Amino acid sequence: MAGSTDMASLEESFRKFAIYGDTKATGQEMNGKNWAKLCKDCKVTDGKSVTGTDVDIVFSKVKGKTARVINYEEFKKALEELAPKRFKDKSKEEAYEAICQLVAGKEPINVGVTKAKTVGAVERLTDTSKYTGSHKERFDESGKGKGKSGRENIVDTSGYVSAYKNAGTYDAKVKK
Repeated sequence: MAGSTDMASLEESFRKFAIYGDTKATGQEMNGKNWAKLCKDCKVTDGKSVTGTDVDIVFSKVKGKTARVINYEEFKKALEELAPKRFKDKSKEEAYEAICQLVAGKEPINVGVTKAKTVGAVERLTDTSKYTGSHKERFDESGKGKGKSGRENIVDTSGYVSAYKNAGTYDAKVKK
């Protein structure tokens, strides 16, 4: 079938797609959504000979009866199922080789993913230098939050009137 270097990169592609979008995934098993994404991103589905429906049918066919995921061996079986459909003019072995070439070395594409932008109202609302009133007290000059001291009025128990400039100098004057 395919050479050992192709199999290594094919397995690497399987692992990358298996963990895509799932923080708990180990890379040992792939769900149907990631299988469909693999087929779409690697151009296995062409819309004519292989459609999204074909991809879903093959996934259902190779997975276990009650299983919701496929392992690497079932993944290779699924590619073997799709190969003759995708490459009608080639023999079964050549078609499998060609479909492995499509998948090997590929990884998930993040096209159309929304990126957060801070423009307009969001930028204005998150800029701490523009805060006024009691909200301004929650941040220091650099814009970093003060934490609890910025949210609550902490009682000054020093014995001095608030905002007194010479606070803490009494002991120095008395000792003279």
